[in-house]
Amino acid sequence: MDRSDSEGRPGDDLGRGAPGVAARGRGPNRPGDISQEDDTAPSAGWGAARSVTRVLAKTREPVSGPLAIVRMNHENGGFDCPGCAWPDDRKGLHLDICENGIKHVTWEMTRKKAGREFFAAHTVTELADWPDYALEDQGRLTEPMVYDEATDKYVPISWPDAFALVGRTLRDLDAPDQAAFYTSGRLNNEATFLYQLWVREFGTNNLPDCSNMCHEASGRALQAALGTGKGTCDIADWDAADLLFVMGVNAASNAPRMLTTLAKAHRRGAQIVHVNPLVEAGARRTIVPHEFAAMAAFRSTETGDQNVQVRIGGDLALLRGVAKAVFERAEENPAVLDVGFIERHTSGFASYRDLVRATDWAELVRQSGVSERQIREVADRYMAADRTVISWCLGVTQQDHGVDTVREIVNLLMLRGNLGREGAGPSPVRGHSNVQGNRTCGIDHRPAPEFLDALDEVCGISAPRAHGLDTVGTIKAMRDGRVKVFVAMGGNFVLAAPDTDATTAALRTTELTVQVSTKLNRSHLVHGRRALILPCLGRTEKDTRATGEQGVSVEDAMSEVHLSFGMRKPPAETLRSECAIVAGMARATLPDSATPWEWYVEDYDRIRDTMAQVLPGFEDFNRRVREPLGFRITQPAREREFHTASGRAEFHPGELPDVTPPQGMLVLSTMRSHDQWNTTVYSDDDRYRGVKNLRTLLFMNPKDMADRGLAEFDLIDITSHARDGSTRSVYGYRVIAYDIPPASVAGYMPELNILCGLDDYSRQSDQPLMKHQLVTVTPSQDGRTL
Repeated sequence: MDRSDSEGRPGDDLGRGAPGVAARGRGPNRPGDISQEDDTAPSAGWGAARSVTRVLAKTREPVSGPLAIVRMNHENGGFDCPGCAWPDDRKGLHLDICENGIKHVTWEMTRKKAGREFFAAHTVTELADWPDYALEDQGRLTEPMVYDEATDKYVPISWPDAFALVGRTLRDLDAPDQAAFYTSGRLNNEATFLYQLWVREFGTNNLPDCSNMCHEASGRALQAALGTGKGTCDIADWDAADLLFVMGVNAASNAPRMLTTLAKAHRRGAQIVHVNPLVEAGARRTIVPHEFAAMAAFRSTETGDQNVQVRIGGDLALLRGVAKAVFERAEENPAVLDVGFIERHTSGFASYRDLVRATDWAELVRQSGVSERQIREVADRYMAADRTVISWCLGVTQQDHGVDTVREIVNLLMLRGNLGREGAGPSPVRGHSNVQGNRTCGIDHRPAPEFLDALDEVCGISAPRAHGLDTVGTIKAMRDGRVKVFVAMGGNFVLAAPDTDATTAALRTTELTVQVSTKLNRSHLVHGRRALILPCLGRTEKDTRATGEQGVSVEDAMSEVHLSFGMRKPPAETLRSECAIVAGMARATLPDSATPWEWYVEDYDRIRDTMAQVLPGFEDFNRRVREPLGFRITQPAREREFHTASGRAEFHPGELPDVTPPQGMLVLSTMRSHDQWNTTVYSDDDRYRGVKNLRTLLFMNPKDMADRGLAEFDLIDITSHARDGSTRSVYGYRVIAYDIPPASVAGYMPELNILCGLDDYSRQSDQPLMKHQLVTVTPSQDGRTL
């Protein structure tokens, strides 16, 4: 059954297109020629510098823009970049910045404002037909707005009335579980703690978050293997490693400050292996912008020694092949295994060894898409290295078997004792700036009993123990009428989630949607019967309370926690901080609550004092977070203390999945363009892949194109084939020949999220399979008409 037909609402064709007609993307969609060039220039460097210059010129902030750059990611009063979660340099590196971080900050710093005059001039129906770039480009939201069904417009509402609407609607529900409370990864720790406290005091664990869609597999795998949901490495380990694996991530776009670390590693002689279906810009070479001599001389540094182009989904087979080569070598040289570590600190080794030995090389080659020779070459590098770090991102986790793949990473590390020592260990690359801090501070639909016990004791509440809904579960519950209120702290849920049509329809069934945001986005236009937009301060802006200027904390991808202070005057006096908005909604919902919501938000130190009593590793929070570079949360597994049932690190004999597609089908992976951050699209260009003025595209192996009679830039239709037998289609995309393994294709999110069916999620992690979709590709009607 084809589920791609929409109700014909305005904007529904964005990313979908129509047969024979070039599809519109969610970027600017400006007229002009499209092209794709072989761009092999170094990542970062002068290309990034020119891009930043254009961005600063566009913002018309000749003073505050550059000032923001020199304050971003700096200790002692700087603010944390609201982009990626790559850790700050522990030596206090100045100008520890990147092109995408500057874009993210200046996008927030715009002088444009979307106030009541803007909303008075446009209906929601009209705005729904605008590209998403145009929506965000209207500027900063300035005051609370409520949807007026009679006029189909958002109209102003006071903060007290907005809070009262939230509280009244929640109290009128038959049960707390009829509401869900979503969280974006940029929410600071203090607001996160208050948010989950409100939700649990209200009576539900329905706390879906962006982790459900990105690194849920990492957390579950690491918890099972090591007794911790986080990686064990810090940035010093990256600087000490002999070998770095970078799996399923395009560093140049997704974590650009990683390029500095990779360049340093290469200069000191470390080996760097990139594992990805595409050879990305960050895997080749870079010019680090704050290395002025290199910039002046156009001198680049290598950022990779080997590129391993696995088929989509083939990472587990590759890792198991490396392990098989290690076991084979151990038969003649037992020293390649760290027998002492394995015997003292691990469990399940024999079962894993027997499984690997029994796996046939031909099957490993078929499933990985990598030759035995190349797998053995990777294994040789691994066995020659004394200290190895393996990092990974969504290219690994957004697969059906993502948990097993991360478990296999840990298996491989344990063979040579690469756990709990300097320069070694697992290191997930988190995407959003505080997504890891959100989970640490309580955003978890499956909370640990120990956390809830501490929360109850310290805060005097009775938190529910039943597990709540994650992202996919929330969408299904809204669709079925079981969730009637949806609250979102940041993000753009309708575009970030899978199955755009199903998510859209589900949100429209609700009684109330609440969006806490800085700028207008698609999720404000896809709403319930009643809807609120509550504008908040950005990370760059001063948050001044009666007790003085407030700082908020964030946790990066390597468990470092530090304070962030905004530097700019807010664009409107009517904006409120995320902490204040949460407290206002909480008091309106729970008028008799003994929780001192108002007292908390007068001084955020008070929130941190409570957090210090609830959260392990946050003891003496207020003092330690004010140290120049903050502090690192204690990692027991780093000390070889494993909080598993056995008290040891656990080997896992996971089944090798069949990831080869049926005859005639391809496997699709979605990804970002370079000029994009999550669902925010800055332009229709992708400098690092040579694409100009095009987002509705599909990168395809040239032989796969030839087999289908396709030429460069032909119009194509793409149809996904879901587990439940349904199909979803997009039309009028352009096909581009690219260096990608046969039977693997790639294109941009959020446009292609349409194709990921709601039931297409991993049964291991419950993550949507954004990077593991079965699709067919056919010529579109009049496909060669440009």
